[in-house]
Amino acid sequence: MIIYGVYIVNKSGGLIFNLDNNVPRIEHEKTFTYPLDLVLDYDAKKVSVAFNRKDGINVGHVLVAINGVPVNGVKLEDGRDVKATLEATENYPINLNFSRPKMTTNEKIFLASMFYPLFAIASQLSPEPKSSGIELLEADTFTLHCFQTLTGVKFIVISETGLNGMDLLLRKVYELYSDYVLKNPFYSLEMPIRCELFDTKLQELLSQVEKTGISNIDK
Repeated sequence: MIIYGVYIVNKSGGLIFNLDNNVPRIEHEKTFTYPLDLVLDYDAKKVSVAFNRKDGINVGHVLVAINGVPVNGVKLEDGRDVKATLEATENYPINLNFSRPKMTTNEKIFLASMFYPLFAIASQLSPEPKSSGIELLEADTFTLHCFQTLTGVKFIVISETGLNGMDLLLRKVYELYSDYVLKNPFYSLEMPIRCELFDTKLQELLSQVEKTGISNIDK
C-alpha cells in the first residue's frame, strides 16, 4: 500500500499544507552518440531538457547522472562541469539518466488553486443539490481522494490505485488536524500549517497505513 502525498487546501483554495510521503523516482536511461540530439538548459540548480524528446525522455526532464555519476546542479559529484563533459567528443558514447523533476512548492500551490474551481464545477454539475464535489479522481497511475469539511477545508490524499477504505484515512487525517493544528494557540485559520507535532503524527499514521493497512488504523 503506497500513499504518495497529503495536501490540505483552505476554503479559499490556497494550499496550506503538503507532505511528500513516497514519491517514486522514475528514471530514463539511454546511451547517446555525438552530437547529443537533445537541447539542454543549464540552470544554476539543474540541467533539464529544453527541446526534443527521445525514448521517454521529454521536455522538462532533469539530468540526474552521467555514466552513473550523480549530477548536482551543473556539476558532477566528482567536480566536473556537466556542460564541458557533454560537449567533449572524446566522452562519447555517453550514458545519461533523466528523471521527471520534483514539483516545487510554487507548482503545488498552483495545482491546489486549480483543484478548487474544479471541485466547485463538479458540485454545480451534479443533478442533485448539495453535492459534495470531487471525492475520487482515478488515473492509470494514481488515485486522488478528497474530503471536504463543513467549513470548506479540503483534505487530499494521493495514493496508488485500487485501495479501499480511504475515507477512513481522510477522516483520521482530519482528526489529527483538529487535535494538533486547530488546538494550537499559535495557529491562525487559513494560514500555512507549521506544526511539528502534526507533521510527526501524520507521518506515523501514513507509515502505519503502508505497513498494516487502513483497516488497522487506531481508533
